[in-house]
Order: sequence, then structure tokens, then C-alpha cells
Amino acid sequence: MGLSWQQGPLAPGAIGHFLTDQPLPDRLLFAEPARRRMRISFDDTWIADSEQAILLHEPGHYPVAYLPIEHVEEGVLLPTDRITTHRDLGATRWFTVAGPGRRGERAAWTHTDLPEHASVLAGHVAFAWRAMDGFYEEDERILGHAADNYHRVDIRSSSRHLVVRAAGTTIADTTGAVVLYESGFAPRWYVPRTDVDETALTATQTSTFCPYKGIAGYYSVAGIPDAAWFYRDAFPEAARIDDRVSFEPDKIDVFLDGKQLGLEPGQTVIAHGLDRGLQPDEILHRDDSGLHNTEGQQ
Repeated sequence: MGLSWQQGPLAPGAIGHFLTDQPLPDRLLFAEPARRRMRISFDDTWIADSEQAILLHEPGHYPVAYLPIEHVEEGVLLPTDRITTHRDLGATRWFTVAGPGRRGERAAWTHTDLPEHASVLAGHVAFAWRAMDGFYEEDERILGHAADNYHRVDIRSSSRHLVVRAAGTTIADTTGAVVLYESGFAPRWYVPRTDVDETALTATQTSTFCPYKGIAGYYSVAGIPDAAWFYRDAFPEAARIDDRVSFEPDKIDVFLDGKQLGLEPGQTVIAHGLDRGLQPDEILHRDDSGLHNTEGQQ
């Protein structure tokens, strides 16, 4: 969850609410300084480098980084005749992005008739995430979308008794789980493999990507499709769940200290798949700051 997507406070599906007696607008946009150095690569070239990016949080969307136009390399932005209208920010002009050997059509945009209250975005340009080779903070690749300042992952050890059963058979029994708290989502419990009956697990072809944890693989459990998942080679920020197994409480029986868990608000996750068709090794080696063409398809 971030500020404006999934169950965030500015998202259409927010699970919390503002304690005010005044009605809020149907849509609230929020802009703030990113306060991080952001670089963008395209066609094996650095095309933008800025420490003054603005993050725009728009309801129902991941945050979008807007960079000052003067921080984009000269000749990269080629104006087009395409002009669209943003429902909140007015007229939007689109650019072709030009690299040394190829072009990205309609790959960047700027808002040219901003209302006064949105003037912080004047003179800034945003780049289509999937059209670029990569976005970086300093020398490290960021994936999926611009990093959301309001999304965090905390992982805690727990000695609580967690039991997983399917069709009356115990699949996992542990007092050594870790619990993962992720902004806006219900807690997720990850079990060490030594406490799981792996003969009950069958790998499936399902794979999902989290910009904060990495690539997840899935298991059928006792014939129940995709009832468990795991992160192998989790990102360093989530290394404590690496190669542990978590079980879906709406598909399989999960008991915590004798109480059966169910599907809570915030446990339904909107999957967004792999960013831009990335190859798995691109994701697993995201700290590679060398420029390279990343047009491979998953």
C-alpha cells in the first residue's frame, strides 16, 4: 500500500477514514519532493538525472515522478502533436523520447495548463515507466514504480503457535514463524521450511512481483491451487522471509494460537505482474547500475 493505491488513505478502496465532519473531495491528489536522486536510462544512455523530482500521488495509481525539464538531456524530448486532457491537471502534451539508436513514442509528458493549486508541477516532465530501460535511485535500480514514501515492510520474529491444515492433515506446525507487516495490508505469516511438510506442496506456474520484496513463486497445497507462496532470493529489505512459506487463509485452514484466520480487509492484493516484462535475472540483480538494454520479454 502507498498513499494513493491499494488500501491507502487517498485510494478509492481505503480501509481507514479521515476523522473530520467535513466532506472530502472525491479525489485528492498529493505532490511532494522525492528528496532522492533519480536517474533514468533509455537506449543505453542516461537521459535524466535530478535531485529535485516531485512525486505525484493520484488516487488509484502508483506514485509518478516528475523531473524538472532542465534536468533532462538536451535533444531527448521531441514534442508531438498529441495533447490530451488530465481530469485534474488539464492539458497534457506528449513527447517522443529519443535515444542514440531508437525512439520511444509517447513515452513522456508534461502538463501545460495547470491550475494554480498544482503549479508545483509546472516545468516538470514524467516518463512512462514501461517505456524506459530503467529508473534508478543513486546507483540502484528501482522496479515496478517510483518508490512510495508511505509504503514500508516490517518483519518481526514470533513465538506464537501457527498451524496449517488441509483436509484434516497438518501441513505446517511452528513456533518459529516471522510475521510481515506491510503498509495497509493484513499481517502475513511466513513459516520456516523445516516446519512444513513439503510433500504436500506442488509448485505451480504462478509468479507475481512485488517492488518491495521480489518475485514470488506459488504452491498448490493438497490439491488446492496457489494456496501458498514464497520468495526465493527476496530483496535485501525483505531477506528475513527468504525461502519461507506463507499460506493463504481463505484457501486453506490457518490457525494462530488456536484461532482460525480468515481473509481480512487489506489481504486482497491487486497483482500488477512483472514490471515491463522484466526477465527474472534483471529483478534479482537490480543493484547493477551499468547501462544495458532491457527489452527482453518475460
